[in-house]
Amino acid sequence: MSPRRRRRKSNDELLVAFGALVLVGLVLVKVGQWVWGHWWVLVVLGLLALGVLVGWVYRQVGRMRSAQLRVEGLTYSLSQLDAMHHSAFEVAVRDLLARDGSRDALRCGGRGDLGADVKGHDPAGRYWVIQCKHRRNGLRGSAIGTPELQTLNGTGRPVHGGDVVVMVTNGRISGPARDFARQQRLHLVDRHVLEQWARGRRPLWEILPAVPPSRKPPRLR
Repeated sequence: MSPRRRRRKSNDELLVAFGALVLVGLVLVKVGQWVWGHWWVLVVLGLLALGVLVGWVYRQVGRMRSAQLRVEGLTYSLSQLDAMHHSAFEVAVRDLLARDGSRDALRCGGRGDLGADVKGHDPAGRYWVIQCKHRRNGLRGSAIGTPELQTLNGTGRPVHGGDVVVMVTNGRISGPARDFARQQRLHLVDRHVLEQWARGRRPLWEILPAVPPSRKPPRLR
């Protein structure tokens, strides 16, 4: 290639580069003008980013809190549990599950909970779905009957996918309800079992009989 053609090619490349820089500059100016005229978009994006950050921090705090509960050995007396509001009772059950080693224990009770107030995996990988029924009068309150267990049975496994489906109450459970629970492989935590769990140091999966086997494969030696 002759020197003249090389110079021409070099000039063409410089012109293309200069044109690209001008185009980029124009685009940046337009973007700046748009942002200046739509500053509220930046505010919305900032709020969304803040929401994501808050959610992440909340999850991290929850994990730290679960670890702290396990270390501290959280306990409750029956009198403490009886005095709680039903929503606080659900939180207490979640905290006891976390104390025993459930890293994702979650209180999900409320309107539209579909029969599950607390959910979480145990260290063996089993998924626990728990319905909580608080009785202000303890044993003197109305007994948990078959209808409550039928509701739990209808959602515990089909909807929530639970491996272990549990009814927890600080009160009592009727005889027909116990028969139904045995037939449907539901687990019951009545006042007596709740006291063992809340005041002791044994996890619920060691207290309840006939808990399904671990979902985790055994370690090879």
